[in-house]
Amino acid sequence: MRESMTSVAEILPAGPAAITRAGQLLRAGQVIAFPTDTVYGLAALASDPRAVRRVYELKGRPLRQPLVLMVGHPETAEAWAQLDERARRYMAQWWPGPLTLVVPARPGLRPPLVTGRPRSIGIRIPDHPSALDLLRSSGEALATTSANLSGQEPARTALEAAWVRGVAMVLDAGVSPGGIPSTVLELLGPVPRVLREGAIPAGSLTDPGS
Repeated sequence: MRESMTSVAEILPAGPAAITRAGQLLRAGQVIAFPTDTVYGLAALASDPRAVRRVYELKGRPLRQPLVLMVGHPETAEAWAQLDERARRYMAQWWPGPLTLVVPARPGLRPPLVTGRPRSIGIRIPDHPSALDLLRSSGEALATTSANLSGQEPARTALEAAWVRGVAMVLDAGVSPGGIPSTVLELLGPVPRVLREGAIPAGSLTDPGS
């Protein structure tokens, strides 16, 4: 167990009151932890650059490593990414679920959410009721990463997530059901490329339209 915390995060059982509280903290520029279908994650409003930077600070994550944008509806992704028919086929097949799609970013978006040449962004919709409640209640995209310090194992419980110093609140929905990170699929070139094999086997990710 890690040695100590400077402050203990507020841990609230998942439910309407906790979702409301999480939304208030996010809108105030705070970082929270929440359950997903893979592991517990850290989250800040993607539209708040200062809060996004805070996620990096709390995790000890290099700015060159982008965060994943989580959304509650496919339509929300349109404001951040340029989605072609191939991307929409993967979205329809695998979302909600543990598949992160790396797609071209909308012009004008800045790092650290956007990375590389061509400019790209990773997006997914998690298949977890509490995560979906949070995303759909907030109505905004969240900048996310696993709830742990860089180099350590991702948190699978609210208590483990609370050990990340500086997190304002943890939404507690018990043990995360997956425990394996999402699979990351790049859709920037003519051939889809698996950047990280995770909860979805690479062999399952043939183009749904082929």
